[in-house]
Amino acid sequence: MATSDPALQEDSGRGAAQLLDYGELYSLWERQQWLTQELDFSQDRVDWHERIEPEERFQRMYGLSAFFIGEQRVTDELGPIMRAAPTEEQRIFLSTQIADEARHVRFFDRFYSEVGVYEGTDGVADRLRATEEHVNPAFKRLFDEMLKQRVDRLAAEPEDTERLVEAITLYHMIIEGALALTGQHFIIDYNEREGTLPGFVEGFTKVARDEHRHIAFGTRFLTDMAREDEKYRSAIQRMIAEALPVADGVLDPPWADDEENWDLFGVTKEETHAFAAQCLSRRLKVIGLAA
Repeated sequence: MATSDPALQEDSGRGAAQLLDYGELYSLWERQQWLTQELDFSQDRVDWHERIEPEERFQRMYGLSAFFIGEQRVTDELGPIMRAAPTEEQRIFLSTQIADEARHVRFFDRFYSEVGVYEGTDGVADRLRATEEHVNPAFKRLFDEMLKQRVDRLAAEPEDTERLVEAITLYHMIIEGALALTGQHFIIDYNEREGTLPGFVEGFTKVARDEHRHIAFGTRFLTDMAREDEKYRSAIQRMIAEALPVADGVLDPPWADDEENWDLFGVTKEETHAFAAQCLSRRLKVIGLAA
């Protein structure tokens, strides 16, 4: 399955999660390389302009914009997290993640440009500015305030390991492990069922595979830190309690009424929120923090 987790394996004998170590995660990165320049978006352009109705294109733009902008934001913010990681093995893996996130930005920029999502825009920065109208205030608060504040603190004080634990909880567990996995799952599934945007589906499936590797790193790191000291367990729990209400709002497209049980990509608001909660709960259980 496209959104199954290749880096978090089940022990068939005991039903226990077997986490890859940092060296194994790096080796997995080497084996899973891909090139954005090999993707063919010619059919996607036909689908976008001739098969997908304008109202549906508008609705789809929230998911596309959240990923395009989100990938750009996390590319910019990962450097201080990498530098603050305690071990060389962790820093080496996080360096590969920076390359992945930049590749994801390039993937979305190629899609926007070659499909003609915004005709007349010139360059990635121009397209990012144009698509910002489709994200909601909760998205901006999560990325531009909560994540940026913690990363800026790490840039100034890289020895603040408790702040590092908070940042990785927010980045790898909430943003990637709940929000991104939810969007990837439903967007890929919907396009496959509808037979639309084959180039996008091919590339986005590879983006999802990369994200699972990143989440596996975060799960491993937070498991190690939670076992090391109670203060790190508390930092994980504190960050989740602070971020969850905001993250919950990120799932709701800006065009939907607060009380409306909207439908997007063939699933309801209730189903979308339930899937995200399940993604997070699964990893918290592995870390040892499930209720």
